[in-house]
Amino acid sequence: MVEEGRRFDVGLNWVVRVVAVIGALLCVGLLSVAGNPIIHGHPAYWIALALTFIVSLAAMVRTFWNRRTNSTVRRIGRSLLVVLSIGWLAIVGWLMPAGATDTALQALASDSSVTVVDSPTQVALIPSSDVGATGFLFQPGAKVDARAYVSALRPLALAGHVIVIAKQPLGIAFLATNAIDSARSEFPDVTKWVVGGHSLGGTVAALQAAGAQVQSSDSGSASVAPIVGLVLFASYPAADMSDSNMPVLSLSGEKDGLSTPDAIAASRPNLPSSTTFIEIPGANHASFGDYGMQFGDGVATASLANAHAAITKATLDFVNAH
Repeated sequence: MVEEGRRFDVGLNWVVRVVAVIGALLCVGLLSVAGNPIIHGHPAYWIALALTFIVSLAAMVRTFWNRRTNSTVRRIGRSLLVVLSIGWLAIVGWLMPAGATDTALQALASDSSVTVVDSPTQVALIPSSDVGATGFLFQPGAKVDARAYVSALRPLALAGHVIVIAKQPLGIAFLATNAIDSARSEFPDVTKWVVGGHSLGGTVAALQAAGAQVQSSDSGSASVAPIVGLVLFASYPAADMSDSNMPVLSLSGEKDGLSTPDAIAASRPNLPSSTTFIEIPGANHASFGDYGMQFGDGVATASLANAHAAITKATLDFVNAH
């Protein structure tokens, strides 16, 4: 029995070493493949990668120092940790962000008309003059580089609107619901906000817009810049907000394979009757940003430039009206 236990410990040590090596190589591989969007994204992901790398190395080293015979309880505990570690590595790999293309990154350059501030938690586009009263807070799609939306939204800044694109922890919009509070604090001269988002980001923006309606009607407070509109890029709300009087613009893609035309049509009863629906001809899901192809998406027949032109015009007209 003792000998069998020792053999189990030796085997488990080798399993730990293999998992640890995979963990370390995964971190290095992710940084080499998607280093730019990771480094320039919200720090939560690269911190998770750094901790994963350190823990992987520590776990491997510990297997060479751990010479004592383990109890049954300890063996079960170590086995569970191995299983959890494998699950964690799968999650870390799945969270790899889709990076902005080189063309998209060119729109990050500041000029005499717009100042672009790329910080760890957001990308802000600030007009150099004639700043309007309405700002636009945008939530990216799940695991998409925030910078991938700058080229489509920069014309709004050229028109005088402060644009804030949230960088979400781990690329998940539900972890960035405080972005509107940060935007209000950083830009106190903006007296009202339109919120919007792409895909999952739009779903979270819809929750914020619906919550703002309840907040304003309950508190009647004018000390906080209100949310006055909602823009959905290939997205729809998670809950029924048909009773809201919030102005809504829903933009969708004709060739979207993820937020399909049927899904957008099914969302109509959950949105206010006054919602404006615009389908962008030939656009797919990825056409709303600039981050390359997306698994499961349809094939776009419109060029990215033409899709962005239509998206930008509709969004700018909506923001200008509010």
